[in-house]
Formats: sequence, C-alpha cells, structure tokens
Amino acid sequence: MHIDDMDELHAWLIALRTPGLGPGGFRGRLDAAGGDIDSVLVWLRRHGASLGELAQAWLSCPDEAMLARDLAWLAEPGHRLLRCTEADFPPQLENIPQPPAVLFVVGDAGLLLHPQVAIVGARGASAAGLVHARAFARSLAEAGFVITSGMADGIDGAAHQAAIDAAGATLAVIATGPDRVYPRKHHALARRIAAHGALISEFPPGTPARADHFPRRNRIISGLSLGTLVIEAGVRSGSLITARLAAEQGREVFALPGSIHNPLARGCHRLIRDGARLVEGTAEIIETLTPAACMLGAELAGRLQRDPLRDDVRSASGEPRARDLPVGSVACQDSAYQRLLHELGHEPATMDELVQRSGLSAAALSSMLLMLELEARVESLPGNRYQQLPGRNTDG
Repeated sequence: MHIDDMDELHAWLIALRTPGLGPGGFRGRLDAAGGDIDSVLVWLRRHGASLGELAQAWLSCPDEAMLARDLAWLAEPGHRLLRCTEADFPPQLENIPQPPAVLFVVGDAGLLLHPQVAIVGARGASAAGLVHARAFARSLAEAGFVITSGMADGIDGAAHQAAIDAAGATLAVIATGPDRVYPRKHHALARRIAAHGALISEFPPGTPARADHFPRRNRIISGLSLGTLVIEAGVRSGSLITARLAAEQGREVFALPGSIHNPLARGCHRLIRDGARLVEGTAEIIETLTPAACMLGAELAGRLQRDPLRDDVRSASGEPRARDLPVGSVACQDSAYQRLLHELGHEPATMDELVQRSGLSAAALSSMLLMLELEARVESLPGNRYQQLPGRNTDG
C-alpha cells in the first residue's frame, strides 16, 4: 500500500471512528465537503464539541494503536475499505436513507456492482423453508444474480450455501466488524463466502454484535439488491424490517406463501396483503428484475461518464452514454460493446484476461458484461470466466 494511500486511509478511519458522528453525519459532511476527507477532518476538529466530549477527545488525540490495527487489517490480501467517493462504490446505495460512507469488504468488491437478489427469512426456519431457500438461491444464482443476505442462521445461511454450491456468487452484509463472525457457528461459512463472494460491513474492525446494528445492516442488504425475497417470517421477524426498507427504497419485495397453520408464514402473508409480490418460482423474480438489472448496468456505465473503449468523455463528444440508451438495446446498438465482443472472441476468457486485452478496468468490464449477459450475448462460467454465446456475430 502506497504511503499516500495510507495517509488517506488514516484520515478516513479517524472520521469513521469519531464518536457520535454516525453514518448519516459522516456522509453529510463528506457531501458538504465535495468528498474531500481532509476538509471533513478540519470541520470536525473545529466543531467537535457539538458532537460531545468523547468526539472532541478523540479528534484531539486519536487512538493511534487502534488506527494502526485498522490499517494492518486493510493491508491484508482481499481486504478493502470501499469509500463512497470511489467510482466502484455501488451506485444503488446512493439514494437510500442514510447511505453508508464506507464499506469494509473481505473478498471480491467488484461483485457489489452485479445485480443482486436478497434472500432473507426466519432464523428458526422449518425444514421446508430451508429447502425453498436453497432452491431459490440456486436457481437465481444460476440465472446470474448475486445472492445477498445477512449470514444469520436459518434462511440466510441456507441461501449463501446454496449459491456457492451452484458455483454462483454471494454477499453477506454483517452487523459486526469485518473481522468478527456472528453467529460463531458460521466461521466456516464466512470463509466460503469470502472465497466465493464477499463479506461486507460498515462497522470498523473489532466491532461486536449489537442489537441496534442489525436493523442498520438491513438497509444495506435491501439497498444493494434489486429485490428482496422473504422466505418464512414471523410477525415480529427482522426480515419484515428488511422488506419494509426495500419497499421504502423503491425495490421489489417478493414473498413466498405458506400454510395458514405455519406461524412462520404469517409474516409473508402480511407482506403479500401489503403489496408484496406473491411468488411460487424464480421465473417471476427474474422476469420482474431483468429490466432493473439492465438499468443498473447502464447506471454503472454512466457513472464512469466515459465510453470505456475510448479516451474521450462521451458526454463532451455529444454521443449518448449507456444510461441514455433504451433498456435492452445497449449491446445491439453500441459499438463499444461490439468491440468488447470482438475482444472476447469465441473461447472462454477470465476477467483478468479481458482486462489485459481491452485495457478497461474490472469495474467497467463488469458493467458491460452484465449488460451483455442480460441480453443473452455472453454467459458467465465458473472461475470468473465469460464466453460468447454461439450464433452471434462479433464484427458488429
């Protein structure tokens, strides 16, 4: 890690650990400062008294030993502090209430840019509920969606496991620091998720599980996902909080019905009465979310504000950016995508190989490959490989 990067991360960690600031306060100050973390620290040191004595004491004399441990954790392979000022920060989190300023990531941070479906439900799920969770997670993963959940016992854990077993990807948004595992029985699962996806937390290393952290992490689960599927939930289930947040964020909410004699079906039935989509299979979810997934891909391309295969800024040249193209037409109409298909050729290629061939960043490629996959131009294969589907012309 470069010394300048270390200094910047040090500044971010000081602000992040400031007592009383909170995610909303931190993000608000960042937005007011145009994303300049040094300006945020200057403001905090001038106005720290308004946050209380603990904040003032921390800002005047930060615990350097604690910050050194944070930096040591971030220096380990596969660990990252993903900041909201970075181009590959997930845009789907930008418009949720109290968007996080940072995310600690263990694993592949690029997967946060992929279309996701959240699968949540009861911790004490029935045998039938676990079967449903595995079946939906497997089918949705095979369709190209990343499965996102909270790594809790029951439905969450079953969904994560099934996605991995199907050679898909899964993300776990956790309510502790990224170095902690809760529940403790999920240490092996956490290692599998980090190897086949990512663990995500807005809490710094060392943060223990606390009751008020779980609702906070639920807004990130629903915010990252295009839709949330609830499988078994009691009337006071935390999964209903995730579903409510998803609805408030403008995301789709799906619920699996159950027997009227099953108390774990009552939460799902309440969601359906309140407007959630009743689903009996994955085809309904895929059909509903595919347009939103296309729009996400277009938003990612637009976020870069560049034609990824050229050096000029498209908005300055007057050419349409990906977000300005009709949904479902990008790969067919945009020459940049045709050139990417030509670079892909007819043999499977890994993401690293495509980065070398095209000169694009992994984030830009992820966005474009997502669009091509949704338009049935390419398919994703195990091992982070991509292959062009037969019968397609790569010459544009």
